[in-house]
Amino acid sequence: MCREITNTNNMIERFLAKTDFDSYEDFLANYKVNIPDDFNFGYDVVDRYATEYPDKEAILWTNDKGEERHITYSALKHLSDQCASFLMSIGIDKGDRVMLILKRRVEWWITMVALHKIGAVAIPATHMLTDKDIIYRCHMAGICCIIACGDQIVLKHIQRARRFSPMLRHCISVGPSVPNGWYDYNRGLAEAEPFVAPKRNSVTDNFLLYFTSGTTGEPKMVMHDYSYPLAHIITARFWHNLHDGDVHLTLADTGWGKAVWGKFYGQMICGATVFVYDYEGKFEASELLDVLQNHRITSFCAPPTIYRMLLLEDVTKYNLSSLRWCTTAGEALSPSVFDEWEQKTGIKIYESYGQTETTLVVGTYPWVKPKAGAMGRRNAQFNIDVVDEEGKHVAPMVHGELVIKVGETKPLGLFKCYYRNEEMTEKRIQNGLYYTGDIVYYDEDGYFWYVSRSDDVIKTSGYRVGPFEVESALMTHPSVVECAITAVPDPIRGQIIKATIVLTPKYRDMIADSDAQRKQLIKELQDHVKHETAPYKYPRVVEFVTELPKTISGKIRRAEIRGKEKK
Repeated sequence: MCREITNTNNMIERFLAKTDFDSYEDFLANYKVNIPDDFNFGYDVVDRYATEYPDKEAILWTNDKGEERHITYSALKHLSDQCASFLMSIGIDKGDRVMLILKRRVEWWITMVALHKIGAVAIPATHMLTDKDIIYRCHMAGICCIIACGDQIVLKHIQRARRFSPMLRHCISVGPSVPNGWYDYNRGLAEAEPFVAPKRNSVTDNFLLYFTSGTTGEPKMVMHDYSYPLAHIITARFWHNLHDGDVHLTLADTGWGKAVWGKFYGQMICGATVFVYDYEGKFEASELLDVLQNHRITSFCAPPTIYRMLLLEDVTKYNLSSLRWCTTAGEALSPSVFDEWEQKTGIKIYESYGQTETTLVVGTYPWVKPKAGAMGRRNAQFNIDVVDEEGKHVAPMVHGELVIKVGETKPLGLFKCYYRNEEMTEKRIQNGLYYTGDIVYYDEDGYFWYVSRSDDVIKTSGYRVGPFEVESALMTHPSVVECAITAVPDPIRGQIIKATIVLTPKYRDMIADSDAQRKQLIKELQDHVKHETAPYKYPRVVEFVTELPKTISGKIRRAEIRGKEKK
């Protein structure tokens, strides 16, 4: 059951026909979002809060140096108005594409709201982009302005890219460094004229663009419209289980889509304070536990890897009494982590699944008992199915592709299109279905389980094997830091399973000068997989490497590993 609301905030009531549900069945039958024809998150959420609850805390920003900034809605409105006025004064207009490379700087939230008010298209991006990546994005999206943190490496890559990006008219730095020929963000805001709001947008206008990770090719451009923030009410209210006054921390950089899932739209609509922990350098689990304790975080979201790292510390030494809800996504959660976290904190971990092209598609909600490793049950916003290669519905426990039924009206939360790629849009949305490209299965209880990307399915000796399930089995062995499962051609079986593994330093040193130890470890890993999952899924080929090829967003490039096998 969701906690009762005992305060006066009614923001969420403006958009939901019903805000509280007695059961999952009640949720499926009665969840409905009221979508204004001209909805704009900047005006209808941020400015509305600023008018009705000016002192309400929108953002609590902290960093690893002990600094803090408390941003109220009154301040967020004022700063975003200044930013919008400044950007409009240099020619940024409705529909213009503006890229933000701002790490976890508080300016990201201010600028995102400003761009929404203008009607410009925001393109959040990671600080790990090289000049080549920036050039590609500028050409593909027609980016006219980049707003960046003033870090020297980031600035260097943008400067190099600028020479080869003729549509890139403006570059803005928030400091500390501001190169010649760049605008100074802080000076621009300080000198801005009073903001005059332009004509309101339509809810179907272009709003937010993300470049996908490109694990099997160049990144695609995913465009969402102005209704997108409303689709994240479910994310915040019924997955993160947030209520007015909660303090929520999602551990994500603003360059990734997870930031708008967990650090912005839904959380603010639900009245929670967005907590930001800005740190440089290597992640330290003990420092994060200090943050959870000292800032009395009530709701926390992170990938399973982070939970594993936290559990390597003595979690019981920390006062986590304020923490009442934990969530995870991005990879399967092992039962051992699920059980140990609950044992040491008293809190279950709730999983979910979604894509850059969607919002939350399936998840575990307050009325849904979590199963470790399961993504959860379907979101009321999406009518989904699992189909075979001929598009026919499959039975429980049978692997198939997850699809979303589209119908005459686009479901709230589904992307608008692949920008400037009509062919790809029509390929993925056809016959009234959006094909996610993800292979899953569902059980008799209606829980969905991830298997793999459709391109990654391995066909061996008549069996279909998803890399994800084998990787999940290997990750429970103490020697494995990370791994990738791919197929190797075989004249008898068609394909056999190969594991490419990064070992922990201890095991890496152990096999370094001993062929016998290497063979013994391979056998141990193969037996381990046979024990953890069906025996036919074990890797017949095992290779140890120092690192795996990855995309900018950290996703493993299995296509590159497969390509090496063909050479």
